[in-house]
Amino acid sequence: MHATDFIHDLAVIMLIAGIVTVSFHYLKQPVVLGYIVAGVIIGPHTPLFQLIHDQHTIQILSELGVVFLMFSLGLEFSLRKLSKVGATAFVVALGKIVIMVWLGYQIGLQLAWGAMDALFLGAILSISSTTIIVKALDELGMKQERFAHLIFGILIVEDILAIGMIALLTGIAMNGTVDAGDVLATVGKLSLFMIVSLVLGLLMVPRIIDYVARFKSNEMFLISVLGLCFAFCLIVLKLDYSVALGAFMIGAIMAEARSLHLIERLIEPVRDMFCAIFFVAIGLQFNPMALIDYALPITVITLVVVFGKIFSAALATLLTGQGGRTSMRVGMGLAPIGEFSFIIAALGLSLKVTSAFLYPIVVAVAAITILLAPYLIKASDPLLAAMDKVLPEKVVNKSLAYTKWLRSFQFEGDKAMMAMIFSNIILQVLVNCCLVATVFIAGAYFVGVVEKMHWVALKQEHLQRSFVWGGALLISVPFLIATYRKMQALSMMLQEVFHLPDLNNPMRIAFRRFLFELIPLVTIGWILLLITIISGRILPPPEWLLGVLVLVTAIAISFWGFWVRLHSRLQIALFEAMAEDKGASHS
Repeated sequence: MHATDFIHDLAVIMLIAGIVTVSFHYLKQPVVLGYIVAGVIIGPHTPLFQLIHDQHTIQILSELGVVFLMFSLGLEFSLRKLSKVGATAFVVALGKIVIMVWLGYQIGLQLAWGAMDALFLGAILSISSTTIIVKALDELGMKQERFAHLIFGILIVEDILAIGMIALLTGIAMNGTVDAGDVLATVGKLSLFMIVSLVLGLLMVPRIIDYVARFKSNEMFLISVLGLCFAFCLIVLKLDYSVALGAFMIGAIMAEARSLHLIERLIEPVRDMFCAIFFVAIGLQFNPMALIDYALPITVITLVVVFGKIFSAALATLLTGQGGRTSMRVGMGLAPIGEFSFIIAALGLSLKVTSAFLYPIVVAVAAITILLAPYLIKASDPLLAAMDKVLPEKVVNKSLAYTKWLRSFQFEGDKAMMAMIFSNIILQVLVNCCLVATVFIAGAYFVGVVEKMHWVALKQEHLQRSFVWGGALLISVPFLIATYRKMQALSMMLQEVFHLPDLNNPMRIAFRRFLFELIPLVTIGWILLLITIISGRILPPPEWLLGVLVLVTAIAISFWGFWVRLHSRLQIALFEAMAEDKGASHS
């Protein structure tokens, strides 16, 4: 009977969702809002008919909607597009999130809610809906305009920060307090995981996907893509991160495959089905009486969301020197909350740290802001024109002068090239350090595996530690050598920038040589110290440690050229994975 109930529920969901979304299409309203309304119609809070028999199963299916929704957002993620909008996207996203979290928290406290409800409300209100905004801009024909590209960059940064926020909220909810050390540890672990996942994923996954694509079998290709997607999500869950993180990350990695168009085409119908179930499931949990019971908080929160986001995003964009018109259009375009807000609200319920009333309020606010989204975007230009008539000419002139002054600080010519090289070196050193740290963290896990193997040659604990720690150090050699060489290059750049003495006499030659070696050696010293801290549990005794260091150093020096070539090949492979000539379009 359970199978019959499931087919019945699925048929009802798809049929009602189809009818409602067709109606919403004719009314020129967002399809997502139609899904939510369909869920309300067939939900348990609508007493006319009991149309759904097994709501728990539908909730499980809706989790797949989260996976496919975040996977699709990841496919639209582009490191190159993010680099083009640069610091502006980061400043606006971070500024808007900080202001909205604070506003939401204050509103929650003013409504006499608990501290955890207020904190989750702030997080819920801080993230804009990527799906709704992208769809609204597409339907309005504005997707290719300059402000739209800036919005996409902000949304990308917001999605990354939201994933970090989910991990942070989980830790806060479980511990009950905010500890600065825990926050830094959480952010550090998350950053390390994301960097290493991107690097290793970009080296392997696009090649696997493109290899499978050669067989010209859509069935084989789709199964392979889904297999990699769910496998990565499983790894993320094992590391105690959100499944949304795994889906987003693997989508971002697959976005660099040459066969991206094929992935998007094949995954689209599967995504649409499960995303429909996800949004319908949201409507199932929404009680229409909440609009009456919580009319005041819904009204207040909606006003805070709309005006708070317009103000915070427009102000942050203006402060980055983007100009009044662009700033206003960006602010008006980032108003709706959506998928991440639902995920954060559901997280609070699953962790049992938020009150039951928060979820229906969030759904109501999201529905209203989703409904307003296209109208707010279209109203940005008329509103700006009206403001131009009202604002004093002195204010407008000062705004223009500020924009011009800020742009005067941008590097041009040789300075711009130097800044780009400098940032690339720092980024590559950071990635190498993350890879080294990951190798030793994995080594700590591998010690337990070695202990269970009961190898006769490694019976003693100091032998096990020396074997694992030495192996980890040997694997890290290419990254350490690359870091050393990058810091040498950085040292040479700094000497040129600060115009250190030319090679006129032996003392000056020695001084320049000392500076040339000092920075790389100090960097390697700090990395070794970091390794010692990270691998404290598997660190060999001092006398064995010295022997391991001497042995690995000898191997590194003896095969220096091999390690340099190996790292160069890996770096070239990574750059090729991110090359722009794939014919892939990131939206």
